[in-house]
Amino acid sequence: MNIAIITGASSGMGMEFARQLDRNLRKTDEIWLLARRREPMEQLAQTMHNKAKTIVIDMTNEKEMAQFKEVLAISNPKITVLANCAGVGSHGEFFKQSSEDVSAMLRLNIMALTQMTKICLPYMRRGSRIIQFSSGAAFVPQAAFAVYAATKSYVYSLSRALSRELQGRGISVTAVCPGPVNTPFLEHAYGDLSRMGTLKKLTMAKTECVVAKAIADCRMGKSVSVCGLPVKLLYFATQSVQNVMQRVM
Repeated sequence: MNIAIITGASSGMGMEFARQLDRNLRKTDEIWLLARRREPMEQLAQTMHNKAKTIVIDMTNEKEMAQFKEVLAISNPKITVLANCAGVGSHGEFFKQSSEDVSAMLRLNIMALTQMTKICLPYMRRGSRIIQFSSGAAFVPQAAFAVYAATKSYVYSLSRALSRELQGRGISVTAVCPGPVNTPFLEHAYGDLSRMGTLKKLTMAKTECVVAKAIADCRMGKSVSVCGLPVKLLYFATQSVQNVMQRVM
């Protein structure tokens, strides 16, 4: 049985990935939707053309992740696509943020994503694809977004490294690195969108555009997918600096 797995499928980027992969996947028997909230996933599943399976899971809970690992062992599927879209962010100065908010970002953005990738890899074959949702925040440190940006730098670095490691096995890995995207994530991160800078508001990308480009870049085997001119300029600028530093050192 061929399956695609999408985490964070109850809203935002995960939900949009589910919609677009549903239209684009041809050799997939089921799309597995993973998130903590059942109702939005079930509503989404009813609109999909492919058979969809909803799995309620808190990816930061080790017991629930172990149970999901057992589900995979019993089903023994071939995973054609893994889209790690689950993530959380909190805006604010580091010393003012609660320990709970900081821990939540580390557990979901880093630990859960890494563990999910590790669990799924044994079921991936040549031609399988991994899509890791990073951020344009991964390219440079960001004051008042310090922990979130750092977690996305981890995702970006891990994805680039795995892209090289898995190349010989024919498994592609794409880090998706957009700027601000108009999703419920922003409301959660900022609390009040009036706190968001004017430049970020002006350069906000549409969810469907980010996902469409990510899927296209993934198909082309690109290790990084960047949507939007401002973020592309930032990406190329940081790449240029890194290349200079490598030659100097």
